[in-house]
Amino acid sequence: MVFSPKLFGTLKNYNQAQFYKDLMAGVIVGIVALPLAIAFGIASGVSPEKGLITAIIAGFIISFFGGSKVQIGGPTGAFIVIVYGIIQQYGITGLAIATVMAGALLITMGLLKLGNVIKFIPFPVIVGFTSGIALTIFTTQIKDATGMQLDKVPASFIDKWIVYFEHFSGIGIWSVLTCAITILIIVSFTKITKKIPGTLIAIVLVTFVAWLIRHLGYNLGIETIGDRFTIQASMPQPVGLHFDFATIQHLLPPAFTIAMLGAIESLLSAMVADGVIGDKHDSNTELIGQGIANLVTPLFGGIPATGAIARTMTNINNGGRTPVAGIIHAVVLLLILLFLSPLAQHIPMSCLAGVLIVVSYNMSEWRTFRSLLKNSKSDVSVLLVTFSLTVVFDLTIAITIGLLLAMLLLIKRLTETSHITVFTDDVSASVYQESTASDEKLDIPAGVEVYEINGPFFFGIANKFDEVVAQVAEMPKARIIRMRKVPFIDSTGLHNLDSFIRLSRHHKIKIILSGVNEQVHNSLRRSGIANEIGDENICSNIYDALKVASGK
Repeated sequence: MVFSPKLFGTLKNYNQAQFYKDLMAGVIVGIVALPLAIAFGIASGVSPEKGLITAIIAGFIISFFGGSKVQIGGPTGAFIVIVYGIIQQYGITGLAIATVMAGALLITMGLLKLGNVIKFIPFPVIVGFTSGIALTIFTTQIKDATGMQLDKVPASFIDKWIVYFEHFSGIGIWSVLTCAITILIIVSFTKITKKIPGTLIAIVLVTFVAWLIRHLGYNLGIETIGDRFTIQASMPQPVGLHFDFATIQHLLPPAFTIAMLGAIESLLSAMVADGVIGDKHDSNTELIGQGIANLVTPLFGGIPATGAIARTMTNINNGGRTPVAGIIHAVVLLLILLFLSPLAQHIPMSCLAGVLIVVSYNMSEWRTFRSLLKNSKSDVSVLLVTFSLTVVFDLTIAITIGLLLAMLLLIKRLTETSHITVFTDDVSASVYQESTASDEKLDIPAGVEVYEINGPFFFGIANKFDEVVAQVAEMPKARIIRMRKVPFIDSTGLHNLDSFIRLSRHHKIKIILSGVNEQVHNSLRRSGIANEIGDENICSNIYDALKVASGK
């Protein structure tokens, strides 16, 4: 089946002991997810409760319908840049429509069984846009981390830094100190235990100290969430969205980016989780589950969601082994939203900035980035182009250009590894081995040419075949095209082969194919080339082909 949620399979042998583990894991993950959901919501350009609503609804749906036993879904740092950009250009309504469209794309990808294909996106592309997103997130947090009083921060990366340097004198020392202490607590606590991330401890401690200082009557100029936002402690009613062709046309590129980014991040997270728990997720079901979540969440004002690797690992480390833990995590967040969310208004903005700076550092994968710079020039070029476009322009352009460049370089590599050799009676290589046996030799008679194609006969090498043929000056009586090392042939290869056959017939040259595998043979039948040549001229090996060429 294409759609088979893991929840229903795990419930068959579910027991009380596993429920207790899932309950504890779900509660801890829910508490850990609280500050992250708020931080990602604010950084994305929406109110804090929108991040919580996303974590609640998407987290529940992804666990209920997903293809991984331990995946925890919700808003993630990777979406901050793209969400903020969409809101700036199309508004909140535009973001909701783009997210719904992305959900539909994800479901379509899952139904078409493209889950495994997503995993083959080139690694330099993934590292390039991930590192680019990390740098962009870090840049967006400079204002809150330093306490700069700016009415509006430019959207462009370069313009942001220009404004920051212009307002350098407006840095608030207490905001910088709050941010630095937050980072120090997170980093230090990680070395003590990995079960409860230092993010939670940092926010609780820093928020309490900041509240206490303000309560005692000291005004240090540290802005809190409550100074900027009003948190609605309730679940909103679903709203309808209006779709028309013009809107869909405008929002298709960002919707595609959301879908691709969501698919990549969720499947990478699921793969990492598989390695830890020794399980195998269903990638197509996972895409469908992610798609359903992104279809529903925007109707309640939520933002795009995907699998979150940090929260997924927290779930695993605390004993969660079934989707029940993810469902409990969503319920815990719902209870916090309804009864405890007013407490979140005391969290300092510089504290959240510290959390996101740590998130951006962890996302940057700078060690991997540095190691990739030692690879081939093509990998380095893909990496740097994707990274630069992500930072300077946006993720939509970066993913599109990065994938395109990677595909072009792959075609170039395939073309370079595929080659065509001509053997005739006039060259020293006219004695050619058919097998590994050193005493088995192949004599090519006069008037016969053998064209050995080594590699796929696709559009990248089809023109090379024409060039090799054109270099042969004499007109032979027969031409053998040896295809034992051709795994497949595409439409361009078929077209060039057909043209080659017709030209040879015009010059009364007989064409024989040798060593054609079943897949290539089927392609030749469908194109009509097999009938044109004749079955008697399609031989299983070179010896039979030489006999046919000699008229024996």
